[in-house]
This record gives sequence, C-alpha cells and structure tokens, in this order.
Amino acid sequence: MAKIKVAVLFGGMSNEHDISLISAANVIQNIDRTKYDIVPIGITKKGRWFFYQGDIAGIKSGEWENDSDNVPAAILPDPLYRGIATINGDEMNIIRVDVVFPVLHGKYGEDGTIQGLLDMAKIPYVGCGCFASAACMDKHYTHTVLEHEGIRMARSRHLMINELDRLDSFCEEAVNSLDFPLFVKPASCGSSVGVNKVTCFEDLKNAIKIAFTHDRKVVVEEFIKGRELEVAVLGSDKPFASEVGEIISCNDFYDYDAKYILGTSGLKIPADLPAEVSAEIRSTAVKAFRAIGGFGLSRVDFFLSDKGEVILNEINTMPGFTSISMYPKLMENFGISYSELLDKLIQMSSERIAR
Repeated sequence: MAKIKVAVLFGGMSNEHDISLISAANVIQNIDRTKYDIVPIGITKKGRWFFYQGDIAGIKSGEWENDSDNVPAAILPDPLYRGIATINGDEMNIIRVDVVFPVLHGKYGEDGTIQGLLDMAKIPYVGCGCFASAACMDKHYTHTVLEHEGIRMARSRHLMINELDRLDSFCEEAVNSLDFPLFVKPASCGSSVGVNKVTCFEDLKNAIKIAFTHDRKVVVEEFIKGRELEVAVLGSDKPFASEVGEIISCNDFYDYDAKYILGTSGLKIPADLPAEVSAEIRSTAVKAFRAIGGFGLSRVDFFLSDKGEVILNEINTMPGFTSISMYPKLMENFGISYSELLDKLIQMSSERIAR
C-alpha cells in the first residue's frame, strides 16, 4: 500500500517564525514514517519557499535556509495538479501531495491565507478552515463572533492605526470603561508577541504604539485576576475537549519569555478544579470551537477569575507543537500519544474533500 504524502510547511513570514521551526521539527520527528512520506517545505521570513531535503535538526536551528540543496517551490492553485511545483533552473517538477500540514503560527499561516490557497487547490490540509482561522487570528473578531454566541470574554476596545490621531481620547475611553490594569495586544499576533500589561496612562499610550509595530489593529482588554487555563479540542463534526490544563507562569503573565525563553513556567495537567468548573470550561471550549466553525484542532484558553467566573481568552487554531506545548501534552494526558495525534489530524483532513 502506497504511503500518504504529507507536505509539512514551516517557518513563514510572521513574528512567530522561530516557534514554527521548533513545532515543525517536532511534528516531522513524530510522524509515523511507515504510513507517511514527508515533503518539507520551508518559508523564509521574506516569504521565499523552498523544498528542503536536509536534516531535521537544521529546521529547528534555522540553518535549513542555508542548505545548498534547497530548491525553490510553490503550491499550485490549479486543482488539476494538487501539488507543489519545484523549480530547478529552467526545469519544473510537480510533487503531488495528499495532505498539507501547515505548521505555521501567526500571520500568513494561521490567519486563513494559506488555508484559502489550499482550498483553491483542493488539497486537504490539517486544521481549521479559512474563516475560522481568520476569525481567531484577529482578537477583535474573535470577540465579535463568540460574544454574539453568548460566550463571555474580557471586556475590550480596539483601535486602528489610521485612528492614531485620537489616541488620547481612545485611552481615556478605555480607562474609564475598563480601568487599570489593562492588557494591550496586537489584534493578529500569537505567542504573546507585542503584548504588554499597563497600569498608567502614559504606559498605555506607549504600549499601543509598540503593538502597532506588529499590527494595524490593537486590542485593549480588561485585566482578569485569576488562573490561566487551557483546553485542547480535537475533531470535526463531533469535537471533544481534553481535560483542563493550567499554566503556572514564571512571569507576571504568560508572555513570550515565559512561554519560550525562560523555561521555568509550569504546566499542570489536569488542573486542580471542582468537577463542575472543569465541565463548564470543557463544554464552553467545544461551544466556541463550533461557533467559529472549527475543524481538526484548536487550543482554547480561559481565565478562571478569583470570583469563580469562566472567561474565554482566545482560540489558537494552530497551537504550538513544541516539546513544552500544552496542546500535545493535554492530548497525551487524554491517552493520545504525539504520533497518534498527528495520525488522527492527517486522517481527519481527508474529510474536507469528501464533503
């Protein structure tokens, strides 16, 4: 029986490029090679695509870009080919693929752009579709969709970069309606990139300006004092939620350094919660996943406030797959190993074309 050919996309143009490299290296290492052939496709920070044929270690270190055997590559949008073109001088070859696994975090990978291209090409792919990816990448629209469905989130305000001339009045409105402390976030960045917690007016203005270096829209949210909890959702028509995991951050909040640099944050699986609270969080995660039209996988993040309120923070449609990432650890706790998880995700992706 012929092996299924899986193109794994990694890197990308977002400010989460380096995290994607680590995630993708782990994915490639754990895919069952008795069932799948891997076609590694790397995307540089400048947007160049290459078919990479070197060692997996080169992906994690970032050295893959310097490999002399790299061949320029591109996904063909024409569904006749359902594959990837490799271009070597004047010669073009087409590698037909059965599934694409876009292990890309952030813009141009987790925001619906690559998903739209793959939909046009009629190539099955792992993860949420175009709309769900776009809606969850933009924190403002996540609020819009989920709050319409009656799911509670932190109160928030948003500002566009072309509205900077009213920065002072916006800050006054945000402080009056939300009060300090506040979180300032680029609307469409993950891994807590560009996120700052502020406690005074001047810091709020400066944090908004910093956030605008990452995105054209900024979201300001109220601070929720409480615990940070996460749930892994897996499935399509009948998605299910894992047990609840808890983040024990080594910093004031779970920022980029706490996630990836310092290495001293902790994960507690399952979280120590009353059964009814755990059930509420898990059911809300599935409700949110359905509300945004989720498919395949998502990690749904929550706050449990000091008052016992369950408040959804955000949905990650392509969560991290690093060795310290919560999503695969939650699934492992559920009894699904890393390799089994990848197998389920790849097999599930074929349902798209069947529909």
